[in-house]
Amino acid sequence: MPPLQTSPSFGRSLFVLGGARSGKSRHAQAVAEAAAASLAGPLVYIATAQAFDDELRDRVARHRTDRDARWQTVEAPTQLAAALREVDGANTVVLVDCLTLWLSNLLLADLDIDQEVDVLLATLACAQARVILVSNEVGLGIVPDNALARRFRDAAGLLHQRLAAQVDSVDGLMAGLVQSWKRPV
Repeated sequence: MPPLQTSPSFGRSLFVLGGARSGKSRHAQAVAEAAAASLAGPLVYIATAQAFDDELRDRVARHRTDRDARWQTVEAPTQLAAALREVDGANTVVLVDCLTLWLSNLLLADLDIDQEVDVLLATLACAQARVILVSNEVGLGIVPDNALARRFRDAAGLLHQRLAAQVDSVDGLMAGLVQSWKRPV
C-alpha cells in the first residue's frame, strides 16, 4: 500500500478520525515520524488496547512491527492522561492509538468517563509535546440496540466534539484518503 501524504504543520496537536480500516493509524504514524524528524526528538506510542483475544493480540503485534526502533511504547489502557504527562517534553512526538479503545476500557472498568475526558483535555492543553490522537468514528451507523452500546457511541461522539474543538488540527480519513478538516490559523 502506498504511504499516505503527510499533513502540513499540524501545530501542537492533531486529531485523526475515521472509520475502521480507513488508514488512520498509518496516516498518524507517518505524520508523527515526519514531525519527529524535524524536531530531532523521541517518538512515543501510547497504546490503549487490551488484547483479550487472539485476533486483537495479532492486530497489536502487527501494529508493533509497523513501528521501528525509534519508537518507545507505553501501555495505558485507562490512565491516558498520566501516561501523557510522563512522556511529555518539548521535542517529543506522542501518538495515542486509539481513543475509542480507551473509552471502552473506561466503560468496562466503570470509571467516570466525563471526569477522565476532562483530565485528558486539561493535560493536552498543558502538553509541550506534539500529540497526535487517533479515534474511530462510530456515530455514522445505525442507532445501537442496547443501552451500553448507545452509552459508548454517545461518549465517543461527545469526546470527539470536545477534542476537535480543542486541538490545533483535525484530519478525517475514509478509504485511505485524508481530508484536513481543521488547521492552525
